[in-house]
Amino acid sequence: MKLEDTAVVLVEPAPVPVVRQHNAITQARYDYTACQLDIFFYLLSRLRRDDTADQEYTIYVKDVEALTGRQWNYQQLREATADMGSRMFEVENERTYQQLWMFQRVEYIKGKGCLQIQLAAPIRPFLFNLKENFTSYQLHSALKLSSKYAKRIYQLVSQWKDKTSTRTYPLDEFKQMLHLKDPKGKEPELFQNISQLKARVLDIAVRQVSEHTDLKIDYELVKKGRAYDAVRFTIARQQPQQLPIPFEQPAEDARVHAARQSLEMLGITQPQLVATILADPKHLDQLFKFTYQLKTDKVKATKNPGGLFLKICGLR
Repeated sequence: MKLEDTAVVLVEPAPVPVVRQHNAITQARYDYTACQLDIFFYLLSRLRRDDTADQEYTIYVKDVEALTGRQWNYQQLREATADMGSRMFEVENERTYQQLWMFQRVEYIKGKGCLQIQLAAPIRPFLFNLKENFTSYQLHSALKLSSKYAKRIYQLVSQWKDKTSTRTYPLDEFKQMLHLKDPKGKEPELFQNISQLKARVLDIAVRQVSEHTDLKIDYELVKKGRAYDAVRFTIARQQPQQLPIPFEQPAEDARVHAARQSLEMLGITQPQLVATILADPKHLDQLFKFTYQLKTDKVKATKNPGGLFLKICGLR
């Protein structure tokens, strides 16, 4: 394994009590794609304290697409899980040093549109600790964020949701956590210019987290002399913009629930139309594809997106 593929965690004694800093996975340096983070958060939602050590978790591709509004093909998923499985997390404290990997096994069921994941036993306690930081709603919110940096920053600020701000992160440490900078200097640093960091990472993350989650956040860049040296995030709780999809629901119920929310967002509320769309798997696929394209500006429909969708479906 290449050294640069590791996720480095440095745990240092804190001079004051630190909120939820026991979570080594959140503090790790790793670069997950949006697809990998979707798998990660969805898998996290399936964890239960009474799961057996050899528990297998089944993930249906259509369920993840319904929750996220994004489409993933098998090749993307295979590459995503292969890369996730190869990454090593290093966890170090005063007494021990551990090397951890995420998966024991990943199996793709051909013709079923699903994959089964068995977690490596040593990493399970860290994942359970991480899940305790999130409610079902917050996990759903994380899946709705399209930027991988927004997902990581939401994961980070959620540790501090009981406070009004995070701790102050030195920019080097912050960049390493988001895999923007290699601590060993073997990879080129991304977004070295502060204006690039703001435009490509911080501004996007603040906007998406504030629009789609239960937290309204902002950031403050801290100067040391004439140069910016650190960043911290301010946090305020807010009323969720949408109801969560309960992960405990059967897969099909969650898909229909997501479709109802999308139709309401498009202004399609006529009972007969709603029933027609929900009853047709083809219409549901079109709905999730359309809402994703709308969010990513691949479809322009500022005046009447609902009308455009109905036209695409042949219902108008």
